[in-house]
Amino acid sequence: QSGLLNASFEGEAQDATVPVGWHACARGTTPDILPGVWGVYTEASEGDTYVGLITRDDGTWESIGQRLTVPLSANQCFKFSVDLAHSKTYSGYNQPIKLRVWGGNTKCQKAQLLLQTDLIEHSDWKTYNLKFSTEEEFRYIIFEAFYKEGSFSRRGNILIDNISKIKKCPRV
Repeated sequence: QSGLLNASFEGEAQDATVPVGWHACARGTTPDILPGVWGVYTEASEGDTYVGLITRDDGTWESIGQRLTVPLSANQCFKFSVDLAHSKTYSGYNQPIKLRVWGGNTKCQKAQLLLQTDLIEHSDWKTYNLKFSTEEEFRYIIFEAFYKEGSFSRRGNILIDNISKIKKCPRV
């Protein structure tokens, strides 16, 4: 199993700040440690704070990543849980968007799209139990706010908290 540093995004609530243990991966990534800025006052699902990522109508989006404590081995099924929500009052970035998760072997490399959620439209926290399979070994993981259908983009947000350890799927 592989853990993430600061998987609950604890830190001092402030805008345009990458949480401790994470690094920005997309140009213009200025994640927000919430609640308390940009009109977002939803309580954290775990601990005191969480992270908010946005997509913009110019087709750009935010993503953050980190080096895994233990690499994900190749050709394996993995599972983890994460709490996700959407804010209807995120300073104009109020549309629902998706979460995409990437695996890579260098900082911010997007070698394999591991999974993508549906649009997160609920403003209350929900725990998502997610599974993915690796094609090769990965040392890094990226969590990306995303919405783009053809040439259409949107001003949206996703709230992320409480990422569990990433474990191998049980054998059947």
